[in-house]
Amino acid sequence: MSEMTIRKAQLSDALPLCGLSEQLGYPAEERLMRERLSRIMQDTDHAVFVMEHETYGVVGWVHVHGRHLLESDPFAEIGGLVVDQRCQRMGIGKQLMRSCEQWAREAGYGIVRVRSGAQRTDAHAFYKGIGYEHVKAQQVFNLNLNANR
Repeated sequence: MSEMTIRKAQLSDALPLCGLSEQLGYPAEERLMRERLSRIMQDTDHAVFVMEHETYGVVGWVHVHGRHLLESDPFAEIGGLVVDQRCQRMGIGKQLMRSCEQWAREAGYGIVRVRSGAQRTDAHAFYKGIGYEHVKAQQVFNLNLNANR
């Protein structure tokens, strides 16, 4: 079995993070990913973990961050999770999520929340399978501030 390790992301991971994000349906240029990752890495209320495979390189990433809202106690939220399609169903996603849970405990959060699009039924089964409870359904609305300038 090939060796895999979880570690915090580094700026040099920007290109593989782009490839993985594209598999999830969110394409990004390396320059933009590097800028985003740099900004996130500077904020102690955020963490990005990667799974590194000795042969394939970075095969998964997860982003967790603290959320502080007026209407609820603070919680940690998963900003994104992706595992390379070649390596799915090997326990990588679960291990990455457990790293987020440990980070959240150490940061003093009592809850980890993850949002998943309605169409991602496989992801829903995954989260339920690792102990997450479905608590609500919602719709998301955006206003493009750059449109019609």
